[in-house]
Amino acid sequence: MSELTVQEAPSTWQKIRQSNIWHCFVNDRLAMVAAFIFVVMVGAALLAPVLSPTNPYDLSTIDIMDSEIAPAWSEEGDERFLLGTDSQGRDMLSTILYGARISIAIGFFAVVLQALLGIVIGLTAGYVGGRVDNFLMRMADIQLSFSTMMVAIVVLALFQASFGSELYSKLAMWMLILVIGIAEWPQYARTIRASVLAEKKKEYVEAAKVMGFGSGRIMFRHILPNCLSPILVISTVQIANAIISEAALSFLGLGMPVSEPSLGSLISSGFEYIFSGSWWITVIPGAILVTLVLVINLLGDWLRDVLNPKLYKG
Repeated sequence: MSELTVQEAPSTWQKIRQSNIWHCFVNDRLAMVAAFIFVVMVGAALLAPVLSPTNPYDLSTIDIMDSEIAPAWSEEGDERFLLGTDSQGRDMLSTILYGARISIAIGFFAVVLQALLGIVIGLTAGYVGGRVDNFLMRMADIQLSFSTMMVAIVVLALFQASFGSELYSKLAMWMLILVIGIAEWPQYARTIRASVLAEKKKEYVEAAKVMGFGSGRIMFRHILPNCLSPILVISTVQIANAIISEAALSFLGLGMPVSEPSLGSLISSGFEYIFSGSWWITVIPGAILVTLVLVINLLGDWLRDVLNPKLYKG
């Protein structure tokens, strides 16, 4: 009697390698290069305390006599500072690593807040319908009529004027996350609502209702998993938008303080020196910011094409 062979279930890694997303990824060189650069930049930002030659937040390591030193590869450079120093004598490589960590953190957490608000509101509007749908969508229309930058400038300026610069400096990061997150939730809400309107008419939703499941369970356990594709695409684009918004606000003096610089505040602090010869204070952080936003947008475009069922080729 022959022994019955039991086939082992494929591991998670095997499932990923057999998926259409992985097949498209390994056959798209542009996506692979963008993902590699993104992982390197995020990894370097997260490991900033380990990789940075100095701690830009530690005043004891900063010498004002080292201010505006050119990058090491130039004739006026100093081998101690690979990317030169800023106007305060801080090592540019260290400040960029720490600044990138702040910019990425603000972009990520702002998008998490956007997604939470937008998903809940969009699910409720699409599933309940009627007056609830009309009210929530009118709120979204009102929100969309104001640009993110306009809302952020007004709110942050009022907060800074009311509570002072000292308190604002301590809460700047959380204020930026709240303002950018709350200002952009309609993007998620409108997209999720459109997906819910199509999904709630399908058989599995009717079966869940017949089985007596509550509205909350049906929305979050059954409908939401089938709406994840547009959420992933929107999130990649919104992270890039949030990073750009933070950089613009920091450039206007409403973002991160000079003592805890982000990429935007680094660009702002060095802008007045760009025509005096100290171009690296602004140009190098600006190049890092543009590269970061570019690779995120490239990954978002690739993900949009992969998750588009009309382009699926097997």
